[in-house]
Amino acid sequence: MKLLRSYPIIGAIAAQVVAGALVWLLLMGLAGTLDARGLFWMALLMQSLAAALITRLIGLPVWWVWIGLCFPAAMVLALNAGELPAWPFGVGFVVLYLFFSNTARERVPLYLTNRATTEALASLMQQRGASRFVDLGSGLGGVVRALDGEGRQARGVETAPMVWLLSVLVSKIFRRGRILRQDIWSADISGDDIVYAFLSPEPMPALYDKAAREMKPGSLLVSNSFAVPGVEPSETWELPDRRKTRLYLYEMSERPSVSTDGAKAAVGQ
Repeated sequence: MKLLRSYPIIGAIAAQVVAGALVWLLLMGLAGTLDARGLFWMALLMQSLAAALITRLIGLPVWWVWIGLCFPAAMVLALNAGELPAWPFGVGFVVLYLFFSNTARERVPLYLTNRATTEALASLMQQRGASRFVDLGSGLGGVVRALDGEGRQARGVETAPMVWLLSVLVSKIFRRGRILRQDIWSADISGDDIVYAFLSPEPMPALYDKAAREMKPGSLLVSNSFAVPGVEPSETWELPDRRKTRLYLYEMSERPSVSTDGAKAAVGQ
């Protein structure tokens, strides 16, 4: 289960495969009661609902549930593309790029931080007397807005165009937080007390190397769900939410950075 959550694309594919097997077994009992057209639409509906339910049970983020729900219909449309105009597929590609472009480029999917984690981060800032916070890959900016104010400065960096635009607009409406269109590798984190990231296993070695080089002694790198391979965290918090979120806390000190040349090359650094 942990593997499926760490690599959501694998979980999404597994959900479709399991749903397909269940639907096939169920339809075997309906054979002869419906005509071919009725069986097709029944199978499509059941596949969509079952895949979405399994995706949710696995514990993947909510947008993967929507992907699981819509994927069977998208496949039907793709297989019948010759009978359809081309423009809906072009629009769909542009929308996917605007929301998920950083997934392909930086191997970082769009994860949204839940309320329990946001509350834990607020508590962490209070415990440490922290005043400056940055969310690397801030998504829709919910964490940034929640932590900004009351003597704290919070900002986020995001590269996906539409996600960044939406987060900027909402932040301006509520006048909380600052969202920059910037990749995580060029972000200046030298003055921050807490650097938060909810990324994926792939960039964690390079991110830790960046933190060790740039962050001030006593500051804290907090990773949601993904530990740095080969590095013992200063603390590990397990939250009482449904997915049992783990926060890995790495306190920075005066020390040489770890060597992650291979990891940097893997993420295009």
